[in-house]
Amino acid sequence: MRPFVFINMAMSSDGKVSNVDGKQIRISGKEDFERVDELKLSSDAIMVGVGTILSDDPSLTIKSEERRKKRISDGKDENPVRIVIDSRCRTPPSAEILRRGDGKRIVATSDRADEEKMRAIERYADVIVAGEDKVNLKELMDILWKRGINKVMVEGGGELSWGLISSNLVDELYIYVGPKIIGGRNSPTPVAGEGFKEKFPRLKLIKIEEMDDGVLLGWKFMESM
Repeated sequence: MRPFVFINMAMSSDGKVSNVDGKQIRISGKEDFERVDELKLSSDAIMVGVGTILSDDPSLTIKSEERRKKRISDGKDENPVRIVIDSRCRTPPSAEILRRGDGKRIVATSDRADEEKMRAIERYADVIVAGEDKVNLKELMDILWKRGINKVMVEGGGELSWGLISSNLVDELYIYVGPKIIGGRNSPTPVAGEGFKEKFPRLKLIKIEEMDDGVLLGWKFMESM
């Protein structure tokens, strides 16, 4: 058994998630921000890769006070568990995800991580070692399931999305396509990694919704590769 995992991302009309320098670009608007905050409300955990932490420094907190109070009234922490996939433990102790907002944090790393950096992070987060050279995502999901984490929202980036999809660990994918062109042959896309050469994952379209002059698309993963 493992948690239900869904990826939620925003991309430009030409399929980019940031510019060629890796700088985050505002793609969605108020409606989509509210949708994402609502997704956080119903999730047990929010997961990102360390690249997202280093480039954007997000807190991954729930923005709405009303939604935070709702979680507390349901007997939960006001924010979902925030998880960073960080094979070398490069997350700075000053990162917003470790400092802002109440709730639990997890930094998942590997045997190759520097022990001194791990000890520094342990002041703010639970450090889970899963994997030898890089984080073993299947092993990590098993650990999360045993800790009572049943629903995981993944917010990026492309390398993490690739790792999860290529390991058959994703159930649904939601992408908001915004009314903006970014361009750049090397600009990041929603899924990076090595790429599939054959046996491409099959998806079933389950949602289409106009939003903020763009469109929200949802897919369900149909079968293992």
